[in-house]
Amino acid sequence: MKNVLLFFWSIIPMLSFAQLTIVVDEIPSNTPEGSDIHIAGDFQGWDPGSSDYMLNDNGDGTYSIELDIAAGTITFKFTRGGWDTVEGNENGGFLPDRTYSYNGLEETLNLQILSWEDVGGTNSSAAENVEIMDTDFYISQLDRYRRIWVYTPPNYDDTDEHYKVLYMHDGQNLFDAASSFSGEWEVDETLNALFDQGDEGCIVVGIDNGGIHRIDEYSPWVNVQYGGGEGRLYMDFIVNTLKPYIDENYRTRPEREWTGIMGSSMGGLISAYGGVEHSDVFSRIGAFSPSYWFSDETYDHMQVNVVTAEMRIYTIAGEQEGPVMTNGVANMNNIMSNTGWYDENEFITLTHEYGTHSESYWRNEFEDAYLWLWDNDTSVNDFASAEWVVYPNPSETVIQLEIENSSQVTKIELIDSTGKLIYTTSQFERMIDVSQWEGVHVIAIYLEGGEKLTKRIVLR
Repeated sequence: MKNVLLFFWSIIPMLSFAQLTIVVDEIPSNTPEGSDIHIAGDFQGWDPGSSDYMLNDNGDGTYSIELDIAAGTITFKFTRGGWDTVEGNENGGFLPDRTYSYNGLEETLNLQILSWEDVGGTNSSAAENVEIMDTDFYISQLDRYRRIWVYTPPNYDDTDEHYKVLYMHDGQNLFDAASSFSGEWEVDETLNALFDQGDEGCIVVGIDNGGIHRIDEYSPWVNVQYGGGEGRLYMDFIVNTLKPYIDENYRTRPEREWTGIMGSSMGGLISAYGGVEHSDVFSRIGAFSPSYWFSDETYDHMQVNVVTAEMRIYTIAGEQEGPVMTNGVANMNNIMSNTGWYDENEFITLTHEYGTHSESYWRNEFEDAYLWLWDNDTSVNDFASAEWVVYPNPSETVIQLEIENSSQVTKIELIDSTGKLIYTTSQFERMIDVSQWEGVHVIAIYLEGGEKLTKRIVLR
């Protein structure tokens, strides 16, 4: 009996849990001051904010926790108390779950946290004229806080000019590779380049998505499988809280004709809804790969809320996004065409063979969308000394030119969105075949005496 007891007591240490000490040697330099660091994993039910699994602040820039766990492979992540503040990769994007094979003995594991998804990485690619206006701007309508970015034109600090404003969703992905999920839109680089080419400039307000709240906030209607239903409150925040703040603190042109809204995927859905619902505030809508499939109510809303004031809507979708996307966009196009909406100068829907549901697709199409939406306001060389028209615009095959005193025309040029001259003629031509090109282009007409007339046209 004594030998049995001795054996029993000898194996207790083998049956009990040993201790794994996890030490975080380094946290991101942009970690908000006073943050608590938590560990969440399969050994504690994946609770991102458990007080029992909060790391100790060692006071020397390191954090640690002792875990009493069994031998085996563990899976875990670090957070600042919630899944909306989970750690990210070196660029602030998604980081897969960490795994570690624990041998069951006393051991210390040293780790580094590269970034936080809600704050982004530290290797910023944002231009100097992009600022984070606020990391925790309060959304009273939803009792949440959000990071807000603001892009201002390159000459903003050197003039007293006022500018049009474009409100954009998914702010993490607009300006900075360090905060983007899978690549940025390069909105700042694109607009800076256009400014250098003569564009008058635009203020862009980027609103970060709410992480786990993104789908809820980006649809006013509920999808029983995916959520939604907070879109009205989210748009109320933009219209009644954020926009007044921007108008008060930045040199904006606050009227509707100078105000636009743009987004992709669910952000495209809320842009289409919000722009129409608040047509007294917005007159420019960019809907990139809009998730109209999310709710049939989006079609009903557009059908019964026809805007009679000037409203420009630019919609794109990629064939590689699948028929659910392209059919939804085509359905919306048909609804608008048949309910008094459609005007080829105000509404355009483009489907691209190469288009995928990705930031890279939307980045490549942003410039064309911006130029088309703001066509009347960015053509700095569009002189009015001669009346002339280009139609149809958009066009798939042939454009026709009508101009007073056509005998004074000395040259016609067609220039693509990169500034490349793709067609020229030294005499007036009323009909020009454009079937081989697509996208936003500039057509320029030169008159005797050197005067230059330009218009932007869309080819598809």
